[in-house]
Amino acid sequence: MVLPPVIFVGLAALFYVGMQRENADALPSALVGKTAPGVSLTQLGKGKPFEDSDLRDGTVKLVNYWASWCGPCRVEHPNLEALADEGVVIYGVNYKDDPAKALKFLEELGSPYARMGADENGRMALNWGVYGVPETYIIDGAGNVVLRFAGPITQRALENEIRPAIESAR
Repeated sequence: MVLPPVIFVGLAALFYVGMQRENADALPSALVGKTAPGVSLTQLGKGKPFEDSDLRDGTVKLVNYWASWCGPCRVEHPNLEALADEGVVIYGVNYKDDPAKALKFLEELGSPYARMGADENGRMALNWGVYGVPETYIIDGAGNVVLRFAGPITQRALENEIRPAIESAR
């Protein structure tokens, strides 16, 4: 008799705490403020993939998880290219994708990536806490995660979240 009301009160308290977050729609990340997890990629196209040491080279960079089968990745692509044109270093992680289709995607839309690689089995994404693609991480010069942004980088997200995070990471 006592158990159902106790469960109800516990759930109500849990929901109340969850609704008090600053942005109830934001997905939390345990990585923010910590060193970025290890990089383990296979080659995709020409050039070798980026490595752990590239994340700690003293410059701010983005790590962008994407796939050719991802519709929102197409939506964010022009904004990634704009950032790359401004000199922002972007590393690409092709997530669970067919390499030929991934390269065709980049041939069609252009590549904003300074370096990239493939995460064929999703193991690296799992270590990074990726929920799905697209997902972007802003990494400071020491290799620490400053921001995790889940979803496509729209113009609004670019101005309200991405650019301020890049500036704070400098």
